[in-house]
Amino acid sequence: MISNRAAQWMAARNLHYGWVVAITTFLTMLATAGAMGSAGVMIQPLHQEFGWDIADISSAMAVRLVLFGLLGPFAAAFMNHFGIRQVVTFALALIMSGIVLSLFMTQVWQLVALWGVVIGVGTGMTALVLGATVATRWFSKSRGLVVGLMTASNATGQLVFLPLLAAMTEAYGWRTALTFTVVVISAAMLLVLLLMRDYPSDVGLPAYGETAVTPAPKQDHKFLATLYSPIGALRHASTSGTFWVLFGTFFVCGLSTNGLIQTHWISICGDFGMAAVTAASTLAVIGIFDFFGTIFAGWLSDRYDNRWLLFWFYSLRGLSLVYLSFSGFSFYELSVFAIFYGLDWVATVPPTVKLAAAEFGRERAGLIFGWVFAGHQLGAATAAFGAGFLKSDFNTYMPALQIAGVMCMIAAVSVLLLRKPGTAKLVPQPA
Repeated sequence: MISNRAAQWMAARNLHYGWVVAITTFLTMLATAGAMGSAGVMIQPLHQEFGWDIADISSAMAVRLVLFGLLGPFAAAFMNHFGIRQVVTFALALIMSGIVLSLFMTQVWQLVALWGVVIGVGTGMTALVLGATVATRWFSKSRGLVVGLMTASNATGQLVFLPLLAAMTEAYGWRTALTFTVVVISAAMLLVLLLMRDYPSDVGLPAYGETAVTPAPKQDHKFLATLYSPIGALRHASTSGTFWVLFGTFFVCGLSTNGLIQTHWISICGDFGMAAVTAASTLAVIGIFDFFGTIFAGWLSDRYDNRWLLFWFYSLRGLSLVYLSFSGFSFYELSVFAIFYGLDWVATVPPTVKLAAAEFGRERAGLIFGWVFAGHQLGAATAAFGAGFLKSDFNTYMPALQIAGVMCMIAAVSVLLLRKPGTAKLVPQPA
């Protein structure tokens, strides 16, 4: 395989093949994030072409976000059972098929089936759990940096693709923009097939930062056991108050980010006479600040009390959303919002992961975080549908922004209910 030869070539030059796997994963998550972000440019074109109500269109996007989150814990189990390469290849094929078929849809139920179910399942298997799995398997040293980069690629990719997709939609139509997305995902699939490997031992290497080659764990090949492991993790985590605080605050995180702003931003700005391309460019600026804000948040989470970091992150996000709802959407006001809100877009992820690991231990933190992330996407789905519903009823998105801002304030206070890391008792593990 190309990966074997590349690993040997790099090892001879004191380079670790894990970085190739990390870059491949980064680009894959960036491509699938583009598919997630493309939903934001489709709302108005679909409304104009088919006359579908915005609330109905938003319901399809809400289904997608729910599945995107609920598949996270199971995606981790599938990767353990079938292998990263196989699962990611299947997921990319699923996303591409959903997008291609959606080019020919004429009914709302088809939008729900394709963008809600098919693409929701595909993107759910290439979400943050993919980056966490790759970082854990391939890196002992620099693992935090890799996790931060993966998180940033997933969130930022959903934003930086929007200006290009919006420009293509405006010039050539939404079908052309989606065709471009298919081409990008096809390129990512080719990279995965050529370069992705499941474990460092597959190319005869130790994990980065280690000296001994660790054999890949043996699988019992019991698929039902694979399906049960996330459910068992949830059953045991549900006895912990920490889990429910993290789940609830991450629900608010999703409600106040990709469910509301990412999904409806172009429509929100359109109410103030802003062109779609201009609105998408503003969202890209948010994405740029998010990239640096997330990495900086990871650095802070290694040095300060993660409860207080979450308190400030949620508080500042809530204030920025309330500020936006009372602004006039001028260039200056949007610039202030883009900076403060962008730095905080997914800055909540590193502290949340750290708190989950402190409560449940390293071995189970991935599965537990998968369920916490499911809460994030349930919140996102609530905002995706709820904001569309409020827009249809009140002909404005401002109440949705204000509700999200208040919810962020509540989340900020609730994280202070958590015990200081190091004093919490681990949840009993299953026998």
